[in-house]
Amino acid sequence: MIVTLIVICEVGFWVLLAAGLSLRYLAKMPRTGAAVLLCEPLLEVVLLVVTVLDLRAGADPDWKHGLAALYIGYTAAFGHYTVRWLDGHARHRLAGGPPPVKPPRFGAARARHEVKLWLRTVAGAGLAAGLLQAGVWYVDDPERTASLTSWQGFAGRAVLIHGLIALSYVLWPKKPKDGDGGHAPEAAAGAGAGKDAVGPVEDRAGR
Repeated sequence: MIVTLIVICEVGFWVLLAAGLSLRYLAKMPRTGAAVLLCEPLLEVVLLVVTVLDLRAGADPDWKHGLAALYIGYTAAFGHYTVRWLDGHARHRLAGGPPPVKPPRFGAARARHEVKLWLRTVAGAGLAAGLLQAGVWYVDDPERTASLTSWQGFAGRAVLIHGLIALSYVLWPKKPKDGDGGHAPEAAAGAGAGKDAVGPVEDRAGR
């Protein structure tokens, strides 16, 4: 049941995203589209509630509950980021908006971008680990919760691996190849990515 619900939540995420963007830019209903996009977090709430109820009903904690915790953590950390990115592309292609700002490719700007992505992984893994720990405390049986603690280790390894990747960009900044003239514009793009790509959903949500 939990795995099925995770699949439903994932499909629902993309269905709501497509519906929200279509309403905003094809149907010219920005407020309604924004309202649909703001419903995305409800999917994670539903998954969390069902997982808790499953444990409360006496189900033994296993890999399905651990996977649900990691899914909630990941979508909480990267879901809004994904929505903003796709919103920028939809605004450009469907509503004649400016081209979405690309992330930086070189130098310190690229390193900062990678570190910010890593911090999202840290946040998502931290949330997942917290939910798993709550499950451990709730069940209060080390033999039954071994699967949950193993998923905490998985979350920690994901943070470590992504951190090493981000650190590599800090220690060895990527440089443009000869003839690649995109260094300066890319850096400027990185500086503006936090504003121009974010604006549409947040600016119009309250209108």
